[in-house]
Amino acid sequence: MLMRTDPFRELDRLTSQVFGTPGTWSRPTSMPMDAYRAGDEFVVCFDLPGLTADAIELDVERNVLTVKAERRPPHGGEDVEMQVSERPLGVFSRQLFLGDGLDTEHIHADYEAGVLTLRIPVAEQAKPRRIEIAGKDEPKQLGA
Repeated sequence: MLMRTDPFRELDRLTSQVFGTPGTWSRPTSMPMDAYRAGDEFVVCFDLPGLTADAIELDVERNVLTVKAERRPPHGGEDVEMQVSERPLGVFSRQLFLGDGLDTEHIHADYEAGVLTLRIPVAEQAKPRRIEIAGKDEPKQLGA
């Protein structure tokens, strides 16, 4: 249902964590996620703490789902002297390549407690179904 195609994504994520480089629009930082299937839907959860729902962009084009968000410093003004800055800032983005077995027309998105949860229904044609077997009840006769 979900296709992984970028083997270097985790290496980029670790490098940005080690060196503390903020994401930019041209090179965004990855966001952590969990993905699983629950019954007839596919659920994807992204960690995006400290953002408002309108700071998150969610787009689907063909079978590519893109999530983008930007976290800016909460402080303002020139007289602010930062003492500790450990929370990641900048642009965060993640692209998922969805299989044809998912119904991208009916994605439901919720954002609560810093977690963006997407529920993607499994398409009707991808759901398992039972196929009836037609047969005759008469036994075959040999040599006839």
